[in-house]
Amino acid sequence: MSYRIDPRLPLTGEVRRILAEEIGKALVHLDAARDRPEQALHKCRKRLKKVRSLLRLVRPGDEIFCSTENQCYREVAALLAEPREATALIETIDRLAKNFPEQSAGGGLDAVRDTLVARQHELHGGAGLGAAIAAATAACEDGISRIDKLVLPDQPEQAADVLAEGARITLRRARKALDKAGSRGDADDFHDLRKAAKTHGMHLSLLGRLWPTPIKARRKAVDELGEKLGELHDVFVLRTLLDAGERPLGSAQETRLLSKLLRRSEKSLKKTCLVAAADLFGERPRRSTKKLARKARADLAAEPHEDASAPGAAA
Repeated sequence: MSYRIDPRLPLTGEVRRILAEEIGKALVHLDAARDRPEQALHKCRKRLKKVRSLLRLVRPGDEIFCSTENQCYREVAALLAEPREATALIETIDRLAKNFPEQSAGGGLDAVRDTLVARQHELHGGAGLGAAIAAATAACEDGISRIDKLVLPDQPEQAADVLAEGARITLRRARKALDKAGSRGDADDFHDLRKAAKTHGMHLSLLGRLWPTPIKARRKAVDELGEKLGELHDVFVLRTLLDAGERPLGSAQETRLLSKLLRRSEKSLKKTCLVAAADLFGERPRRSTKKLARKARADLAAEPHEDASAPGAAA
Protein backbone atom coordinates (compact mmCIF):
# COMPACT_ATOMS: atom_id res chain seq x y z
CA MET A 1 0.00 0.00 0.00
CA SER A 2 1.10 3.61 -0.38
CA TYR A 3 1.10 7.01 1.29
CA ARG A 4 -1.71 8.18 -0.96
CA ILE A 5 -5.45 8.51 -0.47
CA ASP A 6 -7.38 6.33 -2.91
CA PRO A 7 -10.48 8.30 -4.00
CA ARG A 8 -12.27 5.05 -4.85
CA LEU A 9 -12.43 4.11 -1.18
CA PRO A 10 -14.11 5.67 1.90
CA LEU A 11 -11.98 8.44 3.39
CA THR A 12 -12.17 7.11 6.96
CA GLY A 13 -10.82 3.71 5.97
CA GLU A 14 -8.05 5.17 3.84
CA VAL A 15 -6.82 7.49 6.58
CA ARG A 16 -6.94 4.70 9.16
CA ARG A 17 -4.94 2.48 6.81
CA ILE A 18 -2.23 5.06 6.21
CA LEU A 19 -1.96 5.91 9.91
CA ALA A 20 -1.52 2.25 10.81
CA GLU A 21 1.11 1.73 8.11
CA GLU A 22 3.18 4.78 9.01
CA ILE A 23 3.05 4.25 12.77
CA GLY A 24 3.95 0.61 12.21
CA LYS A 25 7.00 1.65 10.17
CA ALA A 26 7.96 4.14 12.88
CA LEU A 27 7.94 1.27 15.38
CA VAL A 28 10.27 -0.76 13.14
CA HIS A 29 12.71 2.15 13.02
CA LEU A 30 12.49 2.62 16.78
CA ASP A 31 13.48 -1.00 17.27
CA ALA A 32 16.43 -0.56 14.90
CA ALA A 33 17.48 2.62 16.72
CA ARG A 34 18.55 0.61 19.75
CA ASP A 35 21.57 -0.63 17.78
CA ARG A 36 21.85 1.91 14.92
CA PRO A 37 20.53 5.23 16.22
CA GLU A 38 22.19 7.52 13.67
CA GLN A 39 19.93 6.73 10.71
CA ALA A 40 17.08 4.89 12.40
CA LEU A 41 16.08 7.89 14.52
CA HIS A 42 15.99 10.06 11.41
CA LYS A 43 13.80 7.54 9.58
CA CYS A 44 11.47 7.24 12.55
CA ARG A 45 11.02 11.00 12.80
CA LYS A 46 10.25 11.14 9.07
CA ARG A 47 7.46 8.59 9.57
CA LEU A 48 6.09 10.61 12.46
CA LYS A 49 6.07 13.71 10.25
CA LYS A 50 4.02 11.78 7.72
CA VAL A 51 1.56 10.80 10.45
CA ARG A 52 1.22 14.37 11.66
CA SER A 53 0.85 15.74 8.12
CA LEU A 54 -2.00 13.32 7.46
CA LEU A 55 -3.68 14.31 10.71
CA ARG A 56 -3.40 17.98 9.74
CA LEU A 57 -4.91 17.27 6.33
CA VAL A 58 -8.05 15.61 7.71
CA ARG A 59 -8.30 17.62 10.93
CA PRO A 60 -11.35 19.60 9.67
CA GLY A 61 -13.23 16.29 9.57
CA ASP A 62 -12.51 15.16 13.15
CA GLU A 63 -11.04 18.04 15.13
CA ILE A 64 -10.77 16.36 18.52
CA PHE A 65 -9.15 13.12 17.36
CA CYS A 66 -6.68 14.78 15.01
CA SER A 67 -5.64 17.50 17.45
CA THR A 68 -5.11 15.02 20.27
CA GLU A 69 -3.17 12.54 18.15
CA ASN A 70 -1.08 15.26 16.53
CA GLN A 71 0.00 16.45 19.97
CA CYS A 72 0.81 12.88 20.95
CA TYR A 73 3.16 12.34 18.01
CA ARG A 74 4.66 15.78 18.45
CA GLU A 75 5.70 14.72 21.94
CA VAL A 76 7.05 11.42 20.62
CA ALA A 77 9.17 13.26 18.05
CA ALA A 78 10.46 15.60 20.78
CA LEU A 79 11.71 12.60 22.75
CA LEU A 80 13.99 11.73 19.83
CA ALA A 81 14.96 15.25 18.78
CA GLU A 82 18.21 15.74 20.68
CA PRO A 83 19.82 12.41 19.74
CA ARG A 84 18.89 12.96 16.08
CA GLU A 85 20.10 16.58 16.19
CA ALA A 86 23.51 15.40 17.39
CA THR A 87 23.96 13.54 14.11
CA ALA A 88 22.52 16.37 12.01
CA LEU A 89 25.06 18.85 13.37
CA ILE A 90 27.96 16.61 12.34
CA GLU A 91 26.40 16.39 8.88
CA THR A 92 26.24 20.20 8.84
CA ILE A 93 29.96 20.49 9.53
CA ASP A 94 30.65 18.02 6.71
CA ARG A 95 28.40 20.01 4.38
CA LEU A 96 30.23 23.24 5.22
CA ALA A 97 33.54 21.56 4.47
CA LYS A 98 32.18 20.37 1.12
CA ASN A 99 30.66 23.74 0.20
CA PHE A 100 33.74 25.73 1.23
CA PRO A 101 36.65 23.42 0.37
CA GLU A 102 39.34 26.09 0.11
CA GLN A 103 38.52 27.71 3.44
CA SER A 104 38.26 24.40 5.32
CA ALA A 105 41.23 22.66 3.67
CA GLY A 106 43.53 23.51 6.58
CA GLY A 107 41.44 21.57 9.10
CA GLY A 108 39.83 24.62 10.65
CA LEU A 109 36.62 22.69 11.30
CA ASP A 110 38.24 19.54 12.69
CA ALA A 111 38.22 20.51 16.37
CA VAL A 112 34.54 21.43 16.29
CA ARG A 113 33.66 18.22 14.46
CA ASP A 114 35.53 16.17 17.07
CA THR A 115 33.56 17.93 19.81
CA LEU A 116 30.26 17.18 18.07
CA VAL A 117 31.19 13.52 17.52
CA ALA A 118 31.98 13.17 21.23
CA ARG A 119 28.63 14.79 22.04
CA GLN A 120 26.86 12.37 19.70
CA HIS A 121 28.53 9.35 21.31
CA GLU A 122 27.54 10.58 24.75
CA LEU A 123 23.90 11.02 23.76
CA HIS A 124 23.67 7.74 21.87
CA GLY A 125 25.55 5.71 24.43
CA GLY A 126 23.77 6.80 27.58
CA ALA A 127 20.72 5.37 29.28
CA GLY A 128 18.67 8.37 28.18
CA LEU A 129 18.40 7.16 24.60
CA GLY A 130 17.07 3.77 25.65
CA ALA A 131 14.48 5.41 27.87
CA ALA A 132 13.42 7.76 25.06
CA ILE A 133 13.04 4.86 22.61
CA ALA A 134 11.01 2.88 25.14
CA ALA A 135 8.69 5.82 25.81
CA ALA A 136 8.29 6.53 22.10
CA THR A 137 7.55 2.87 21.39
CA ALA A 138 4.87 2.71 24.07
CA ALA A 139 3.24 5.90 22.77
CA CYS A 140 3.17 4.62 19.18
CA GLU A 141 1.72 1.27 20.22
CA ASP A 142 -1.00 3.08 22.16
CA GLY A 143 -1.62 5.29 19.14
CA ILE A 144 -2.24 2.31 16.89
CA SER A 145 -4.88 1.06 19.31
CA ARG A 146 -6.75 4.38 19.02
CA ILE A 147 -6.90 4.60 15.23
CA ASP A 148 -10.38 3.08 15.01
CA LYS A 149 -11.76 6.05 16.94
CA LEU A 150 -11.22 8.28 13.91
CA VAL A 151 -14.44 8.98 12.00
CA LEU A 152 -14.47 11.19 8.90
CA PRO A 153 -17.15 12.12 6.36
CA ASP A 154 -17.21 9.51 3.62
CA GLN A 155 -19.72 11.14 1.30
CA PRO A 156 -17.81 12.49 -1.74
CA GLU A 157 -18.73 16.16 -1.41
CA GLN A 158 -18.07 16.30 2.33
CA ALA A 159 -14.83 14.32 2.03
CA ALA A 160 -13.64 16.68 -0.71
CA ASP A 161 -14.34 19.70 1.48
CA VAL A 162 -12.37 18.19 4.38
CA LEU A 163 -9.33 17.55 2.20
CA ALA A 164 -9.49 20.96 0.53
CA GLU A 165 -9.80 22.79 3.86
CA GLY A 166 -6.92 20.83 5.40
CA ALA A 167 -4.71 21.62 2.42
CA ARG A 168 -5.74 25.28 2.50
CA ILE A 169 -4.81 25.69 6.17
CA THR A 170 -1.29 24.45 5.48
CA LEU A 171 -0.89 26.66 2.41
CA ARG A 172 -2.05 29.62 4.48
CA ARG A 173 0.53 28.79 7.15
CA ALA A 174 3.22 28.63 4.49
CA ARG A 175 2.20 31.98 3.01
CA LYS A 176 2.17 33.61 6.45
CA ALA A 177 5.58 32.15 7.36
CA LEU A 178 6.99 33.28 4.02
CA ASP A 179 5.83 36.84 4.63
CA LYS A 180 7.43 36.88 8.08
CA ALA A 181 10.66 35.26 6.90
CA GLY A 182 10.95 37.83 4.13
CA SER A 183 10.32 40.81 6.38
CA ARG A 184 12.07 39.75 9.62
CA GLY A 185 14.30 36.84 8.68
CA ASP A 186 14.22 35.29 12.15
CA ALA A 187 15.15 31.65 12.69
CA ASP A 188 11.65 30.90 14.01
CA ASP A 189 10.07 32.30 10.84
CA PHE A 190 12.17 30.08 8.60
CA HIS A 191 11.47 27.13 10.90
CA ASP A 192 7.72 27.73 10.51
CA LEU A 193 8.18 27.96 6.75
CA ARG A 194 10.09 24.69 6.77
CA LYS A 195 7.36 22.89 8.72
CA ALA A 196 4.64 24.20 6.42
CA ALA A 197 6.61 23.30 3.29
CA LYS A 198 7.27 19.77 4.56
CA THR A 199 3.61 19.32 5.43
CA HIS A 200 2.51 20.63 2.04
CA GLY A 201 4.87 18.23 0.31
CA MET A 202 3.31 15.32 2.15
CA HIS A 203 -0.15 16.60 1.31
CA LEU A 204 0.84 16.51 -2.35
CA SER A 205 1.73 12.84 -1.92
CA LEU A 206 -1.51 12.08 -0.12
CA LEU A 207 -3.59 13.94 -2.71
CA GLY A 208 -1.63 12.79 -5.74
CA ARG A 209 -4.75 11.54 -7.50
CA LEU A 210 -6.80 14.59 -6.60
CA TRP A 211 -4.51 17.63 -6.93
CA PRO A 212 -5.86 19.87 -9.72
CA THR A 213 -2.55 20.66 -11.45
CA PRO A 214 0.44 18.52 -12.55
CA ILE A 215 2.06 17.41 -9.35
CA LYS A 216 5.48 16.02 -10.23
CA ALA A 217 7.31 19.31 -10.79
CA ARG A 218 5.69 20.96 -7.78
CA ARG A 219 6.55 18.05 -5.52
CA LYS A 220 10.17 18.16 -6.66
CA ALA A 221 10.35 21.90 -5.98
CA VAL A 222 8.78 21.49 -2.53
CA ASP A 223 11.21 18.70 -1.65
CA GLU A 224 14.17 20.81 -2.74
CA LEU A 225 12.92 23.75 -0.69
CA GLY A 226 12.45 21.49 2.32
CA GLU A 227 16.03 20.26 2.04
CA LYS A 228 17.42 23.79 1.86
CA LEU A 229 15.27 24.93 4.77
CA GLY A 230 16.51 21.91 6.72
CA GLU A 231 20.10 22.93 6.04
CA LEU A 232 19.29 26.46 7.16
CA HIS A 233 17.70 25.14 10.34
CA ASP A 234 20.86 23.21 11.17
CA VAL A 235 22.91 26.36 10.57
CA PHE A 236 20.71 28.23 13.04
CA VAL A 237 21.13 25.47 15.63
CA LEU A 238 24.91 25.54 15.26
CA ARG A 239 24.90 29.32 15.53
CA THR A 240 22.94 29.07 18.78
CA LEU A 241 25.45 26.58 20.20
CA LEU A 242 28.31 28.73 19.00
CA ASP A 243 26.93 31.79 20.77
CA ALA A 244 26.17 29.97 24.04
CA GLY A 245 27.95 31.44 27.03
CA GLU A 246 29.73 28.24 28.07
CA ARG A 247 31.16 27.82 24.54
CA PRO A 248 30.23 24.11 24.15
CA LEU A 249 31.81 23.93 20.69
CA GLY A 250 35.25 25.11 21.73
CA SER A 251 37.32 28.23 22.18
CA ALA A 252 37.09 31.35 20.05
CA GLN A 253 40.19 30.23 18.18
CA GLU A 254 38.75 26.78 17.47
CA THR A 255 35.42 28.15 16.24
CA ARG A 256 36.58 31.20 14.27
CA LEU A 257 36.31 29.53 10.86
CA LEU A 258 33.00 27.89 11.75
CA SER A 259 31.52 31.26 12.69
CA LYS A 260 32.59 32.76 9.38
CA LEU A 261 31.26 29.90 7.26
CA LEU A 262 27.96 29.78 9.13
CA ARG A 263 27.35 33.46 8.39
CA ARG A 264 28.08 32.95 4.70
CA SER A 265 25.96 29.82 4.50
CA GLU A 266 23.05 31.44 6.33
CA LYS A 267 23.00 34.42 3.98
CA SER A 268 23.07 32.23 0.87
CA LEU A 269 20.45 29.78 2.13
CA LYS A 270 18.05 32.50 3.22
CA LYS A 271 18.13 34.05 -0.25
CA THR A 272 17.67 30.71 -2.01
CA CYS A 273 14.80 29.66 0.25
CA LEU A 274 12.89 32.92 -0.04
CA VAL A 275 13.01 32.86 -3.84
CA ALA A 276 11.90 29.22 -4.03
CA ALA A 277 9.16 29.67 -1.44
CA ALA A 278 7.78 32.72 -3.23
CA ASP A 279 7.42 30.66 -6.41
CA LEU A 280 5.58 27.91 -4.55
CA PHE A 281 3.41 29.84 -2.12
CA GLY A 282 2.82 33.15 -3.88
CA GLU A 283 -0.68 32.22 -5.02
CA ARG A 284 -3.52 32.80 -2.59
CA PRO A 285 -4.29 29.56 -0.71
CA ARG A 286 -8.05 29.86 -1.17
CA ARG A 287 -7.69 30.06 -4.94
CA SER A 288 -5.54 26.92 -5.06
CA THR A 289 -7.77 24.87 -2.82
CA LYS A 290 -11.00 25.90 -4.54
CA LYS A 291 -9.59 24.15 -7.59
CA LEU A 292 -8.70 21.17 -5.42
CA ALA A 293 -12.19 21.00 -3.94
CA ARG A 294 -13.83 21.11 -7.37
CA LYS A 295 -11.60 18.39 -8.78
CA ALA A 296 -11.89 16.24 -5.66
CA ARG A 297 -15.68 16.41 -5.73
CA ALA A 298 -15.71 15.42 -9.38
CA ASP A 299 -13.21 12.59 -8.95
CA LEU A 300 -14.79 11.21 -5.80
CA ALA A 301 -18.26 11.34 -7.31
CA ALA A 302 -17.02 9.70 -10.51
CA GLU A 303 -15.54 6.78 -8.58
CA PRO A 304 -18.30 5.70 -6.17
CA HIS A 305 -17.40 3.52 -3.23
CA GLU A 306 -18.16 -0.12 -3.71
CA ASP A 307 -21.37 -1.17 -1.98
CA ALA A 308 -20.60 -4.31 -0.02
CA SER A 309 -24.25 -5.33 -0.23
CA ALA A 310 -24.44 -5.06 -4.00
CA PRO A 311 -24.61 -8.22 -6.13
CA GLY A 312 -21.15 -9.43 -7.00
CA ALA A 313 -19.46 -7.51 -4.20
CA ALA A 314 -16.59 -9.25 -2.47
CA ALA A 315 -17.64 -11.32 0.50
